[in-house]
Amino acid sequence: MTQRRQPIRENMMLALDTLRTHKFRAFLTILGVLIGTTTVIGVASIFEGLDQRVVEMMEGFGTRTLFIFKFNGGIHTTGLSHEEAIRKPLTYEDAMAIREMCPSVETVAVEVMDWGPPVTAKYKGVEMDNANFGGPTPEEFRTINTELKDGRLFTEIDNFHRRDVAVLGADVVKRLFQTEDPIGKEINVDGHSFEVIGALDKRKQFLGDNGNDRIIYIPYFTFRKYHPSDKENLITAMAYPGKLDQAKDEIEGLLRRRRNVKWSEPDNFGISSADSIIQQFRAIMGTVVLVTIVISSIGLMVGGIGVMNIMLVSVTERTREIGVRKAIGARRSDIAWQFLLEAMSLTGAGGVAGILAGYALSFLIRTLVPSLPSTVPLWSTAAGFIVSVSIGLFFGLWPAVKASRLDPIVALRYE
Repeated sequence: MTQRRQPIRENMMLALDTLRTHKFRAFLTILGVLIGTTTVIGVASIFEGLDQRVVEMMEGFGTRTLFIFKFNGGIHTTGLSHEEAIRKPLTYEDAMAIREMCPSVETVAVEVMDWGPPVTAKYKGVEMDNANFGGPTPEEFRTINTELKDGRLFTEIDNFHRRDVAVLGADVVKRLFQTEDPIGKEINVDGHSFEVIGALDKRKQFLGDNGNDRIIYIPYFTFRKYHPSDKENLITAMAYPGKLDQAKDEIEGLLRRRRNVKWSEPDNFGISSADSIIQQFRAIMGTVVLVTIVISSIGLMVGGIGVMNIMLVSVTERTREIGVRKAIGARRSDIAWQFLLEAMSLTGAGGVAGILAGYALSFLIRTLVPSLPSTVPLWSTAAGFIVSVSIGLFFGLWPAVKASRLDPIVALRYE
């Protein structure tokens, strides 16, 4: 066992000594490997950070909650089709039917949505012109895991009597009231006055801006009182623990009957959950990462070709050295391993440098752009090193074989 290990150790030392002797040439040789590895690490770190942020944000809305709208929810990579655009809205009565006829559903809420531009909210001369405006039933505060920071949430009594009360998102409170207590104050929204009765905690953000923190909630029927023409309703349904799939099937069957969808036709509404939106995001980002890795592989291939070229030059330059080693008893396998290890050391060094550069790039992104999360996953580090060493093994194979096949007599005569 010792006789087999010693040559490999010696060959590794020879390979490292060659790298030290030709530092600049080695750097130029591994530059493609370094750039390719850095790109893969950087992209993987951004993807991992975004994935964690999306999971945190979506799970913050509830892992048992279903979001039901007239077209498919989630992430839209293309525009709506004409058929989706002309679909009839879901109704308040649809939500009440789900509550009464779907046994796997624990609670249901419905929100009438304002699809116009952001509204302007005012308080004592201070304005906020990018506020979102919605009118949910009180159950929505539970279905989407809303956390109250101050005051109270409006109730079914407030909703039934169409009271002019409002619950504000964290950014609205910060912009309009700054250090002042908002509870009990009157604000003007879209030309109407509302008493602030509650303030919400800040939600998890995604890439900096969170529209849920710029929200102004008023009761459902109060909203309909001032905006009778708005008919777009979003329904949220919370399933009993362990019954999310059953609840989805029950809601789908009920809405198909209520919306007169034939058995041969697809749904004319969409049902999404936090998990389905997360999976959709991962599918999209997975494609982006795959394309980036394919492009980065070009850099790795260029680096590999450079390594092969340099190793062939090295074989030519060291022909007499190879002849001397063979003359004093070196085997063909010893010569092959010497040059293979040298090629693998070259690309391995490039991989390590790329990994370090990738970590530095991730830290730089996190520091300069706090809203863009970046976390280097361990798998990308391992993959970067293994691939870089494999590049050296593959592209160093032919030079190593060529060196091992040299005739020692011819090699000793080489000038």
